[in-house]
Amino acid sequence: MAGIVELLPKEYGYIILTIIAYGFVNVYMQIQVGKARKKYKVYYPILYATEADSKDYKIFNCIQRGHQNSLESLPIFFVLMVLGGLKHPVICTALGLVYTVSRFFYFTGYSSGDPKGRLPIGKYNGIAILGLAIVNISFGVSLLRT
Repeated sequence: MAGIVELLPKEYGYIILTIIAYGFVNVYMQIQVGKARKKYKVYYPILYATEADSKDYKIFNCIQRGHQNSLESLPIFFVLMVLGGLKHPVICTALGLVYTVSRFFYFTGYSSGDPKGRLPIGKYNGIAILGLAIVNISFGVSLLRT
């Protein structure tokens, strides 16, 4: 283990902490979906509600969809953080924090029941992912040049 740690940049710890911070945001979203299931009486295995399931099916679906969308993009976020952080840990950390904060607001805005509520601050998660992709491209090119 000591050999691996010695190879990593000292600032790589920020990458790990940023990923953990996103994990806490994800747990928050999970809890909100669980509460919505109870409140709107949408029980498993139903993923999305219909009018037959609950009169408040649209609000439940917005809460569920906000979390589901975050889960769909989670793997690419984690991969871009872990790989890009090997070369550019501070830049990736900054972008990862922007992503994490904007994902929180994306979810809370979506959970309002109006899907447009996800956009005012939540739209910045796309910019953060684009930045992470650029950092990873830079890292890949630098590896090819060595």
